[in-house]
This record gives sequence, C-alpha cells and structure tokens, in this order.
Amino acid sequence: MILTTTNSIEGHNIIDYLGIVTGISYNSSYSYKGKSMSFKDMFSKQKYFEIYEESLENIKEEAFQKLQNNAKVLGANAVVGIQVDIETLANTTTLIVSITGTAVKVAV
Repeated sequence: MILTTTNSIEGHNIIDYLGIVTGISYNSSYSYKGKSMSFKDMFSKQKYFEIYEESLENIKEEAFQKLQNNAKVLGANAVVGIQVDIETLANTTTLIVSITGTAVKVAV
C-alpha cells in the first residue's frame, strides 16, 4: 500500500477517492513492551528519552497499521494527504497518535 503526505502520487493516477480513514493508538509514554519505567529511570534523561522515543515509535507504527487496515476495508491501495497528530492526555503520561488520510484507488 502506498502511503504519502502529498495529495497526489507521482507516476500514478488516482482513479477513485474512497473516503477519509484514520488510525488511532495510545499508550503510556513510560512503558513499552509491557514493561514500565522505574521511578529511578524517570530521573535519568538518557533513559527517559530512550524509552519515550521507543514507546512513541511503537504507538505510531500501530496507528499506521490501523490506518492501512481501515483503507483496505474500503478497497483502497493507497492513502494520500496523511497527517500525523501526536498529543498527550492532560495531566497524564498517555500519548495519543492519530493519523488521518484519504483512502484512494490508484491505477497500477
């Protein structure tokens, strides 16, 4: 499946616009692979950012997978105009990744 942030795909003709699709995923920024960050590690900047980055990448990948699955349900073979939004829930350590785009069918 072709995924792009642009509204067109160079070298391909969009033959049908199938609708807007989303992929949303969330998780605590202090955990990854089912393991929580220790209280001590929260005060180690290097460890904190390492775990935070890995957690964000996992959440983002999960959201992209959901986006692709939702596009496939519509019969799409590409998603254009993708926008990624990363937010934290107020007063929590939970990250939310929301990915939105337009599911399309392109001539192969």
